[in-house]
Amino acid sequence: MKADFRSDTVTQPTAAMREVMSQAQVGDDVYGDDPTVNRLEAMAAEMLGFDAALFTSSGTQANLLALMSHCERGDEYICGQDAHNYRFEGGGAAVLGSIQPQPLLNQADGTIALGDIEAAIKPDDVHYARTRLLSLENTIGGKVLPMEYLADAQALAFNRGLKIHLDGARLANAAVAVNKPMAEIAGHFDSVSLCLSKGLCAPVGSLLLGDDRLIKKARRWRKMLGGGMRQAGILAAAGIIALESQWQRLAEDHDNAALLGRELSMIDGFDVNTASIQTNMVFARVAEHIDIKRIAAELASQGFIISPSQNLRLVTHNDISRDAVLAFVAALKNAL
Repeated sequence: MKADFRSDTVTQPTAAMREVMSQAQVGDDVYGDDPTVNRLEAMAAEMLGFDAALFTSSGTQANLLALMSHCERGDEYICGQDAHNYRFEGGGAAVLGSIQPQPLLNQADGTIALGDIEAAIKPDDVHYARTRLLSLENTIGGKVLPMEYLADAQALAFNRGLKIHLDGARLANAAVAVNKPMAEIAGHFDSVSLCLSKGLCAPVGSLLLGDDRLIKKARRWRKMLGGGMRQAGILAAAGIIALESQWQRLAEDHDNAALLGRELSMIDGFDVNTASIQTNMVFARVAEHIDIKRIAAELASQGFIISPSQNLRLVTHNDISRDAVLAFVAALKNAL
């Protein structure tokens, strides 16, 4: 048995996706005449409650396009210290957009304290960057931002004249976890990015959603950044399947993560806060006396792949079954 726990980015496209990709109608998306891309964008916009959507090559690109479309050179966006678009996207906002990030401490539940946000907004003074945007992430570290918090953050942004963006790479996981449609979460934001190639299993692509003005601006930035795609309908076809059906099974991933967390918590040397497992991510603190790199190598020889660290993150997804979780735990025990 094989199972890759490094991330849900490793998911393989489903058989249904491979089938529709082989038969997809295509055109030239830069000209706007790829019918399958157009269908995906229209479908996503309707599903999430926005005027328009833009198909992009990655979540990193979708977030960067949002930042560059909301902000101008010398502007600033507020985000969490743990935000993906601050820590893990190559500094693109600063390097390519000349946009200053203002990272703030993420609380234990993934939120940013509203008081911290309020205090970080710069005054209208030539000495300061212009604060234009608040960027949140949901899920963040596997945690779901509370709906009440989203409403309060939206109100704060509105009252202070800020736009508000959601890095919703795993928005579908968040929606399933709180048993609400994605549109209800997305409705608190001026723009949203949604990844199709994580838990939703598409091989490539993310969507950026917003009003017509924002998406028109983002489309221009996408072209400038080399993100214009030609016969992209082959990829968009898989994205349509992702939105039509794949989100419905994410609860299974969440259940498997909870099972994995419970099993790990019963192994000496693995400290897991099982109560904090809300979606498809499990975090375990591994005791220093355990040689996790040696164990990872042993597990890999049996088909189980992890990213070894004393702060271990394990992610469940479509290609990891309940049986695979139990087999992994058994192999881990044997390797200790």
